[in-house]
Parts: sequence; C-alpha cells; structure tokens
Amino acid sequence: MRRTGVVALLGAVLVTTACSAPRTTTPSPIAEPVPLTTTAPVTTGKTTAPPPAPPCAITTGACVSLAQRLAWLLRDGRVVRGPVPAGFGSPGQATPAGSFHVVWKDREHRSSQYGTDMPNSVFFAAGGIAFHAGPIDTPSHGCVHLTDADSAAFFDGLNVGDAVQVL
Repeated sequence: MRRTGVVALLGAVLVTTACSAPRTTTPSPIAEPVPLTTTAPVTTGKTTAPPPAPPCAITTGACVSLAQRLAWLLRDGRVVRGPVPAGFGSPGQATPAGSFHVVWKDREHRSSQYGTDMPNSVFFAAGGIAFHAGPIDTPSHGCVHLTDADSAAFFDGLNVGDAVQVL
C-alpha cells in the first residue's frame, strides 16, 4: 500500500491515511478529542505551535508559499482556509512567482493542451496557470494542485479580480 504522507494527530493517537483506504484507530479513553480544522494549532509532543501565518501582503484572495508547499485563502484580512498542502510545477515547468489576479474560473475544466481534467480551476496567470484539484505529490505543468476539498473551497472562495500572490 503506497502512503501519501498525510498524517493527522487525534489526541494522542496517530492516524495515517493511505491511497486505498484510511486506517483509523480508536482513541484511548484518556485522550480528549481534538477538533480538526484547517487552522488548528499543530501539536507535537508537549508544545503547541500555531499554524504558519500566510507570508503574503494581500488581505483578500489567495496566498501561496512555494518554499513551504502551502496555500491560504484570505478574506478581509482573515484566513478562511489554510494553511493547506499544495503541489506545484516541475523545475522545467515551474509555478510562476509573483502577484496576479483571478482571471476566470471553470468548475469542470479540461486542458486542451494536456488532455487532463482540472476540476475547480481558478485561473490567475498567463499560460493557463490555475489552482485546481490534482495530486499534491505529482508535479503539475505549472499549476497549483490542491486536494479535492481544498480546490472546491478555493473555487467557491475566490472571485474574478481577487489577488493571488505566489512567493
């Protein structure tokens, strides 16, 4: 079974998801349930660290950190989703860094150039660069890959004209 590398910490019980089926364990009676949200603090051992803050200067739109492999959805200075894991282009087809704006959206887009489906596409840079659902661990042709749930949230949360900053 191939591991995706996605790990969630539930109380004191480690749950790892795999490609074919999630494995779960029953929490011990002494473990308090921890609500899982995309902005929950990260707990490691005895210390709790807040999730990384978006490194971008924008207040409404999307922020992407290539170095951290993370993305945030922002509205009126607040993080409404994130940080979420993101995948990017390969070195030969790198995701462009810079400041952009959402140009157009297509919930069921299919790339005519690559013949692949690009669900929840939010286009923001020249050359067809978009946020869309795709495998986080597989290089894109320059797009920002998000999970299905995160791409749907970015599709619903971003409007044409919203800022996108990729650092």
